[in-house]
Amino acid sequence: MKFKIPLLISFIVSFLLLSGCSGKVNNSVTLQNLSGGAVYFNFRGNVVTALSGATASISEIPKGTYNYSTTYSVPAGALSASAQGAVTGILTINAGTKIMIVYSSTLINQQYILYATISSSDSQSGVTNP
Repeated sequence: MKFKIPLLISFIVSFLLLSGCSGKVNNSVTLQNLSGGAVYFNFRGNVVTALSGATASISEIPKGTYNYSTTYSVPAGALSASAQGAVTGILTINAGTKIMIVYSSTLINQQYILYATISSSDSQSGVTNP
């Protein structure tokens, strides 16, 4: 009888420790590149490349707030280039967050413009329109 109580307590503690945290985080960022050149997404100390017409994903991102930035290649024939939209910023990752950044571009009069838009699965309540 003396051994049953410590054995029961150790079993309960072991169960709580092993089942307390899930092993996989279900947060992701997806890059969809519809632009005329490659984009390079700098996030959490890594660069993720999305070639023109391709999609790239980052998964299992821990909860937190992260800075990101985008660089891009300029297609041949462009004399100048600029970027507009969500090419740099801060991503807030919560449990189950899915973020998509879509890149597109124009080439008019030899001026290349990269556009980036962002959407998130998280609730946007409390966000005010400008």
